[in-house]
Amino acid sequence: MATFAMIHGAGDVGWYWHLVAAELGERGHDVVAPDLPCDDDSAGLSEYADTVIEAIGERTDLVVVAQSSGGFTAPLVCERVPVKLLVLVAPMIPAPGEAPADYWTHTGYGEEPREHYEDEVALFYQDVPPELVSEALKRGRTQSEARMGEPSPLEAWPDVPTRVLLCRDDRLFPARFLRRVARERLAITPDEIDSGHTPALSRPKELADYLEACAAELA
Repeated sequence: MATFAMIHGAGDVGWYWHLVAAELGERGHDVVAPDLPCDDDSAGLSEYADTVIEAIGERTDLVVVAQSSGGFTAPLVCERVPVKLLVLVAPMIPAPGEAPADYWTHTGYGEEPREHYEDEVALFYQDVPPELVSEALKRGRTQSEARMGEPSPLEAWPDVPTRVLLCRDDRLFPARFLRRVARERLAITPDEIDSGHTPALSRPKELADYLEACAAELA
């Protein structure tokens, strides 16, 4: 059985993964999903990685799973502890030394054809049940931008098998955009799921099935 270390996205909490964690737990896997210090102005990417590594403790057979901006933290974790597999879900995919604040310009995000949504629910949660949307908004935190302009300490992509899961109905990172970035930065063709940006809430069983299958391929 694997240990899944799950990293949430910007302004979020580990609760985001609770349905997927329950699915995986019922199948005998271990799951850790810590709250990153994302609302702390003194914390940067290294401190985010510290939080994940502390939550992992002595656990082994690690699969690191990162949602959205968690893609900046995940490879730093993989540099510091033995990891069997890295799975990036609807992710930001950092280049070595890149500051999170520079990602949008460096990837040409502003030039990518896409619909624009001002409403947070319409952008992130369009296919999530209303009761989960309400709880997610209640639990969400303000993402500190204080250190997001600092270069990432990532020097090179870790030597860990990596998968990218694209969400076909993602309104933040449209499929065409993420296919291009995954190809340019990792030479990876993403796997795909029918979901908006937050599949751990909209498609938890399907996401758990996918993660378990990915881990099983390396068993």
